[in-house]
Amino acid sequence: MSGAGLSARSWGTAPGGAEITLYTLKCGDVRASVMNYGGVLVGLWAPDRRGRVQDITLGYDEAAPYLSRATSAYFGALIGRCANRVARGQLTLDGQTHQLEVNNGPHSLHGGEAGFDQRLWTAEPDPGTDRPALRLRYVSPDGEGGYPGTLSVSVTYSLSADGLNLLYRAETDAPTVVNLTNHAYWNLSGDAARDVLGHEVRVNASDFTPIDDTLIPTGELRPVAGTAFDFRTPRVLGEALRAFADDSQLRFAGGYDHNFVLSGPAGNWKGAAEVYDPVSGRVLTVHTTEPGMQLYSGNFLDGSLIGKGGRRYARHWALCLETQHFPDSPHQPSFPSVRLDPGERFESHTRYGFSVR
Repeated sequence: MSGAGLSARSWGTAPGGAEITLYTLKCGDVRASVMNYGGVLVGLWAPDRRGRVQDITLGYDEAAPYLSRATSAYFGALIGRCANRVARGQLTLDGQTHQLEVNNGPHSLHGGEAGFDQRLWTAEPDPGTDRPALRLRYVSPDGEGGYPGTLSVSVTYSLSADGLNLLYRAETDAPTVVNLTNHAYWNLSGDAARDVLGHEVRVNASDFTPIDDTLIPTGELRPVAGTAFDFRTPRVLGEALRAFADDSQLRFAGGYDHNFVLSGPAGNWKGAAEVYDPVSGRVLTVHTTEPGMQLYSGNFLDGSLIGKGGRRYARHWALCLETQHFPDSPHQPSFPSVRLDPGERFESHTRYGFSVR
């Protein structure tokens, strides 16, 4: 498969023997690689202020480590059917309780034992755009992971010279829940040269959703003002972690692993976040139609995973900016609903922009 700015090559074998394909999208100096197993964003190459083009995501140089949750760490993966945590793995719809797969202590995380990140997607060029674009499709059968309804999902990656766009769509034949995101680990230093504690972070949110000691939201929307979660003006990530080291919310998660309530109406296009690396000059911006964004500061990276170029990924070696509906929404009636019914279409759009200063 090839086209303007889009190429493909074999990249290993999936469980069961199917071929894995790695697709590369290119536009100007920016390049993105995506594989059809897990819909993984394998790499994103962008220039620094000196024009050096380097990879700004964590991951691997081969497919095999992505095929196991023990080593994949969700690097760059598409997440579903319900991103983030669902308390006790229980979902109740129209009076019927469904038991989801429990894989994160007592809870279900990112779709259970084998969510969308561990599935083989079909892929094809998207002819509906004048930029390099790849459309991935997956049909999740009724009962997969414990979720009701057959869910048909498509995710389109499209690339421009200054950004990566993700368009998510889903339809169901029975009432279910849907919360889709991408789990890219960003490190703007280039080729993961150092940790991200020197990155400056801004988040367009006046509230966040505090968690309990098992990382489940309490249901409260708490103002960020005067707390460790006030990123309304840029704050150096490492300085924030040090200044609020005794904050119980940060202790629960070992750092940031929290959902921010983005300012602006849900469903409307909005600026969510900006990250700046003063050393390389790279700037990452996030815009989305989603109501929330999970900021994760790589707390569970412990140096045991050896990624691209033999780089050992230690704690805080990347951060994630997961646009989404709020965690545990099925149990929180005050949160934006993740329910999807037959005849409805789930649609979500997120853009990661790249620039320098």
